[in-house]
Amino acid sequence: MTGHPHHQLKARRLGIDTHSEAAIFMHKDCPVCRSEGFSSLNRILVSTKDRSVIATLYQVEGGMLACSEAGLSDSAWARLDLKDGDMIRARHAPTVESLAHVRGRVYGHALDQDALNQIIPDIVAGRYSPVEISAFITACAAMPLSPAETAALTRAMVASGECLSWNRAVVADKHSVGGLPGNRTTPIIVAIVASLGLTMPKTSSRAITSPAGTADMMETLAPVELDSAAIRRVVEREGGCVVWGGAVNLSPADDVLIRVERALDIDSEGQMVASVLSKKIAAGATHVVLDMPVGPTAKVRSADAATALSSSLAATAAPFGLKVRILTGDGSQPIGRGMGPALEARDVLAVLKNDRHAPQDLRARALELAGALLELSGRAPEGGGVALAASALDDGRAWSKFQKICEAQGGMREPPRAPYRKDIEAICDGQVTQIDNRRIARLAKLAGAPFDKAAGAQMHVRLGDRVTRGMPLCTLHAETPGELAYALNYGDANTDMIRIAEP
Repeated sequence: MTGHPHHQLKARRLGIDTHSEAAIFMHKDCPVCRSEGFSSLNRILVSTKDRSVIATLYQVEGGMLACSEAGLSDSAWARLDLKDGDMIRARHAPTVESLAHVRGRVYGHALDQDALNQIIPDIVAGRYSPVEISAFITACAAMPLSPAETAALTRAMVASGECLSWNRAVVADKHSVGGLPGNRTTPIIVAIVASLGLTMPKTSSRAITSPAGTADMMETLAPVELDSAAIRRVVEREGGCVVWGGAVNLSPADDVLIRVERALDIDSEGQMVASVLSKKIAAGATHVVLDMPVGPTAKVRSADAATALSSSLAATAAPFGLKVRILTGDGSQPIGRGMGPALEARDVLAVLKNDRHAPQDLRARALELAGALLELSGRAPEGGGVALAASALDDGRAWSKFQKICEAQGGMREPPRAPYRKDIEAICDGQVTQIDNRRIARLAKLAGAPFDKAAGAQMHVRLGDRVTRGMPLCTLHAETPGELAYALNYGDANTDMIRIAEP
């Protein structure tokens, strides 16, 4: 690394997890800070001999760091490929020219393809701070993206990462818009359609705000962090896979934007459409079924909103040659019983094994979506998809195929079980009239899901059920007594998340 030795600092790994955001910590009296005129929250270009990253600066006092040292977050350390004692150099980050387009959008100017082709790579490269990403998201939500902007954003997001190609006329995929706890149909659908000869390389996400993402759930059954070569090997052998998309860098801008969107509680239609479709296009899909639960505490809350979102998804998909079918469904309550990686995995296994105690709502929804995908892909005639899907499930072909997929991904395993459990009971006699999806999901997360794989909540009632005082409504599962107590406190303070109408 070039530069005067007084402008260099010894790197120290601080063991601070800032997720994907790179952070650097420097002493307030550090000579580099003084000579460069750094202050906290400045964006700093941190360089080694052959790597660089833009990091947010935090200044410290006292003995945490020597003036000749720079502490780095785990993300910055990994991206710079540092070893203890390596020297780094820090200077002000260069101006990010694409921010001019973001400022223009704030004042009502549309974003064209060229502008988005500059903005998205800068976001992926870490050149935008969280505040600047927030500005971009807000600018695109306050004045909704036009159809042309939505298509341009989708195209830029696809180009921001890797793309898979399968050299097949039909590559099936499925995506859920989300917002419904326990709606873990994907592994069942992959097993069904792959057993019937379709190709379905399913790349799935981890949880962001839910008790489990599909990748979190699948990880309790088989390895999911496969690279592109391993995914190709599994799919060539078995016709399908269920893996974590983050390991193959598909539409990486999506992951960055979603984290900030969730923090802001902003989920605009145009960005949602670009998020969904960019992942499917990058994965090489040609035929996609979209699951859209609709309900008062789901992500899509009304029939009108569902219609608008469906129209936008179909219109944006068409120029990419992507065939889509959108199925709206009941989003008024969780699907399945489990909420949390291992609990949802057990629901999936029960359906695949045709266990008589399997949650029938999960089975029915999986068959409906698999049937639609079989029809869309030409594998079944119109109106015959559900029957064909059911035959593959009933005769064991889907279960056999799922086991083979798990083995091909690295070996099937048993989901863990939580050592601590406690029921939340009905406080009165009556009928279940409402289930708040959002608060039930939060309850499962407070118990430790998705980070504790065995943690979560297991539902025992559905809308319309009659209950008596003291009857279990759901069971909390936790890996530590503290997390169990934390979730129970939330349950005690939110007794109306499962509303019971007294007779």
